[in-house]
Amino acid sequence: MLETRSAIYKMIEMARNDRQIENWPSPFSSDMTEYRRRDFEPIVRHSCKTKRVTLKIAKVIVIGDVSVGKSSLVNRFCHKIFDNNYKATIGVDFEVERFDILGVPFHFQIWDTAGQERFKSIAASYYRSANVIMVVFDLANLTSLGHCQQWLNEAAQSNTEPYYIFLIGTKRDLLSSQIYKIMEKRAAEVAKKMKAEFWAVSSRTGDGVSELFTRAAVLSFSSMILHELQNVKPELINIGSNLISA
Repeated sequence: MLETRSAIYKMIEMARNDRQIENWPSPFSSDMTEYRRRDFEPIVRHSCKTKRVTLKIAKVIVIGDVSVGKSSLVNRFCHKIFDNNYKATIGVDFEVERFDILGVPFHFQIWDTAGQERFKSIAASYYRSANVIMVVFDLANLTSLGHCQQWLNEAAQSNTEPYYIFLIGTKRDLLSSQIYKIMEKRAAEVAKKMKAEFWAVSSRTGDGVSELFTRAAVLSFSSMILHELQNVKPELINIGSNLISA
């Protein structure tokens, strides 16, 4: 399977129009995020403009209880489809999606992992080296929200910070406004404890899905560029009136 995916990966030559990103995307709610940056660092913009950086690849792992909608979330983003016929993921599935961020090619490797207990050991072997951890729960299932911290703890054992954490509530379209407000309040409390950014989405309608992945892509891209520049042999780059040590 990986060989086939690799061949597909090499064929992705240009991002779609909706994945050519020039501006910093907003969070779902400014009150429910740990990530406060509102724009690209000037050094990041300058380095991308002058082609001082090369193609980047980030790894995203999607974890959570069985049947919370992980695969539907990934399929909506990658293929713009929603399938009512639920089929549990066996082990792990893998997708590659391309962005062009500030003109720089950026690929998201999205690892959709199984939620069943019997597949946990298989799925956990793919947790390593994640740049983004998406912990998914069903907004209509309070128990699945209660398991999110445990899922994050297991993923954290295989990773070293920094990485970005998203707590994602799915099936938003199935809840009344009144019930949703109750669940959002509880989810916000969990997200704060997890130091995660909260999103509520609907894979059926597509509401919020593209925005979520775009946000995750830009955060990880910016972090990777800054890390790369910090590890370059010291040199000075003049941006306007500022001298920034890379």
